[in-house]
Amino acid sequence: MFRRAFWFTAGAAAGVWATTKVNRQLKKLTPESLAAQAADKAVEAGHRLKDFALDVKAGMSQREDELNDALGLRHDPDRPDNVTALPGPRRMRAIQNDKTTREIRSAGSHNRNEDH
Repeated sequence: MFRRAFWFTAGAAAGVWATTKVNRQLKKLTPESLAAQAADKAVEAGHRLKDFALDVKAGMSQREDELNDALGLRHDPDRPDNVTALPGPRRMRAIQNDKTTREIRSAGSHNRNEDH
């Protein structure tokens, strides 16, 4: 008698457990639930993308500082646009080289379309 009561109770408990499990899964598959899950995933992806962009920006800034130090560029606090300036002698050489390069390009310009 007790054996039958035990197995009947165990079977009823297993049935209730299985029914609740199936109902939970069915609720997850409703259109409203799927839409909410998709929205949550999109928000999560947006946060990950934002964090990635912030990491890239921080890395770029760090690398720019390293390159400025390696090249001997200094920050000019008088400039409002926060542009780094070349030191005096280098800056003049860079401007002179730029003028020379422009003169060479303009003197030696050749239009390839005129050959045809």
